[in-house]
Amino acid sequence: MKRSGSADLPLHYGHVPPWLAKRMALLGEAIVETLILEKGTGEVLRRLSDPFWFQSLGAVMGMDWHSSGITTSVMGALKRAINPRSAELGLYITGGKGKYSRQTPDELMRIGEKTGLDAEYLVRCSKLSAKVDNTAIQDGYQLYLHNFIVSKEGQWTVVQQGMSDATSLARRYHWHSPDLQSFVEEPHTAIEGQNQGLILNMTDKGAKASRNSVMEMSREQPDKMLAEARKIVMPNHHEVRAEDVNLKRLGSVLWLAHEKRPEDFEELLLLKGVGPRTLQSLALVSEVIYGSPSRFKDPARFSFAHGGKDGHPFPVPVKTYDETLSTLKTAIDRSKLGFTDKAEALKNLSKITERAEKGFTPNANFKKVIEKERKDSWKYGGRTVFGKAQKPKGGDQLELF
Repeated sequence: MKRSGSADLPLHYGHVPPWLAKRMALLGEAIVETLILEKGTGEVLRRLSDPFWFQSLGAVMGMDWHSSGITTSVMGALKRAINPRSAELGLYITGGKGKYSRQTPDELMRIGEKTGLDAEYLVRCSKLSAKVDNTAIQDGYQLYLHNFIVSKEGQWTVVQQGMSDATSLARRYHWHSPDLQSFVEEPHTAIEGQNQGLILNMTDKGAKASRNSVMEMSREQPDKMLAEARKIVMPNHHEVRAEDVNLKRLGSVLWLAHEKRPEDFEELLLLKGVGPRTLQSLALVSEVIYGSPSRFKDPARFSFAHGGKDGHPFPVPVKTYDETLSTLKTAIDRSKLGFTDKAEALKNLSKITERAEKGFTPNANFKKVIEKERKDSWKYGGRTVFGKAQKPKGGDQLELF
């Protein structure tokens, strides 16, 4: 089993308003469908097992970029959108938060009946992954969310989250099946994070004798486990700060969208009619779909696509969100008919911004970038859980990068 990683997140309470939840489901569906059309279900599972990509996905969908609510909201949105089309897409999402996590075995058994997959084996994998993170590794986080995502080929990913009352943090764990060898030895070979002192870790190499004793009693024998683990610890501050963002990467996106839109680029010709603000969102969505793993180290950057429901870094631009959805949906529908022009144009957006970074020097006041987004928010139907953005009274124009 490849232990893909974990992420520590500040606990945030509240709910996702219906106007955002609906759009999150639609955008999540479009991103997943595009990935499946381009690279297959295995690529979706691989990306969901990457804590950096998962965080970037949540940010681009309009969730608060670093809160614990990303996990619940993103997986809930994907489950609502994907499961009605599971037979077509070849992807099934089970489990959820609280009582829904306990329904995972029954859901997997029903999937097995429909697809012929070995449901009993999948149920065992689901239970073992939860046991390792909840019991074998007693790090102070008790699981309250468990999602098991399986493809028609039988590959799977687990996204699950625990809560610590002591630190007011939630910790998300990711699992990925293709390299499965064992659940019980050394799943944490590359975890980084704050030292919380001594913990009980029955998966440590040094605990082998203890494991053997336990396994003898239960007539189980431990295997060796080769695993990789990565951990991202999110800051406690709620707002997006300059140090949270790769300014060079963000700057090239804003330059492309607002300052020097290169009309002579062939790649953008098929996106004519798309305004600068929507182009900014599409460029970031394009990167979530097509970007390489190394480009998701600063998830906060992706919140500049559609803001956040609490207004950080700015209100969700509902009109822009809908234009992004419409463009993606059109590209997907045309691809199914054999016309890949718009899909290629969207794919090339991420390439263009990546090329623009070479030799690019950001020259901006980061606070002014956010200030401009907030000032212009009313133009794009800006909205938060607190209400709709209002047109400001007066004020000078603010420059971007």
